[in-house]
Amino acid sequence: MTTEHETPLIRAVDDDEDQLISLEALLSGEGWDVAAYTSARDFFVNDRPSRPGCLILDLRMPDVSGLEVQAEMKKRGITLPIIFLTGHGDIDTAVFAIRAGAEEFLQKPVQPDRLLTTVARSVQKDCDSREHPIDEAEWKSRFGRLTTREREIIRLAAKGLLNRQIAAKLDISERTVQVHRLSAYRKLDVHNTAELAPITVLLERGKLGDVNGWEPPAG
Repeated sequence: MTTEHETPLIRAVDDDEDQLISLEALLSGEGWDVAAYTSARDFFVNDRPSRPGCLILDLRMPDVSGLEVQAEMKKRGITLPIIFLTGHGDIDTAVFAIRAGAEEFLQKPVQPDRLLTTVARSVQKDCDSREHPIDEAEWKSRFGRLTTREREIIRLAAKGLLNRQIAAKLDISERTVQVHRLSAYRKLDVHNTAELAPITVLLERGKLGDVNGWEPPAG
């Protein structure tokens, strides 16, 4: 993601308004732009597919199923990556959805860090398909400016962990995490977790382990 392109939008379609509120709070809190829809009809009428991003889609809704939405998107040529969320999933349905092109199929309640990592990967996949690929050399250069501690913290922050969770995992104070995280953000030229999406993807691809000889910490 780069500033010269339109910022990605995370769409969420779910008939459960409480679930939508929770998703919107989680994603917007990490810096993502979010559009929440309570029905598939609202999504198709109001969304602008030309804007990059991804779709978080409930499997079972009163008006239409998530799989039917997926099929309709395919008919309309809408190529947004789909992340299915469901409390009613089974293996057969998951396999069908993935074979039909879904990015991921997650059971509710999903772990926030897993969802955020999946969102980052899905958004970058969509940006890549729209010819806005990651500038790997640039991000490696930025990552190389970080201290070892900053890299440890950014590696966890990119997964969606909060400062207090990072502090507990690294056995340091929350204040120390905050100081190092802000310093790392300045060096990376990012302002929130959403803008760390390229880092998330490069870490998943194993592209940052050899920067300045640094290896990711175990665990």
